[in-house]
Amino acid sequence: MTTSPTNPSVAQLCRSPLLLLAFGFGSGLAPKAPGTCGSLAALLLWPLLLLLPSPLLWPTIAAAALAGVVICGRAATKLGVHDHGGIVWDEFVGLWLALALLPATLPAALLGWVLFRLFDIAKPWPISWLDRRVHGGVGIMLDDLVAGLMAGWVGQLLLAVLG
Repeated sequence: MTTSPTNPSVAQLCRSPLLLLAFGFGSGLAPKAPGTCGSLAALLLWPLLLLLPSPLLWPTIAAAALAGVVICGRAATKLGVHDHGGIVWDEFVGLWLALALLPATLPAALLGWVLFRLFDIAKPWPISWLDRRVHGGVGIMLDDLVAGLMAGWVGQLLLAVLG
């Protein structure tokens, strides 16, 4: 695989459902901070997930995570770049995981988004360890899922303390 990432065109995204999902419906094409733009797009879609019957929320997130292993892995292979910055499906699912651990309120969602971005960008242990050592679609997804778990847990703690 090459090391210089190039973004697919909007036309390529429209022709490829795989790339369309991997690039977060186009949000990953942002010239600056595609991960932040992708997680903002995921935040905007969160209310739609909340419309699901409660017993379906966790299976839907799990299915999105499992699908993400394939989506992100195949997109990375197709682009010839491991964990291309524009591949943001992992941010979508990581954020949804964080938000599912928090109350379904706007302040909690904003807190979850901020915490998720902090953990995803700073990559404290074990996120950094996973990011360096686990590769392919599993690696692309796993560090963001752990960032989502950490953001959700820290968000719960902050909400309990601030009360």
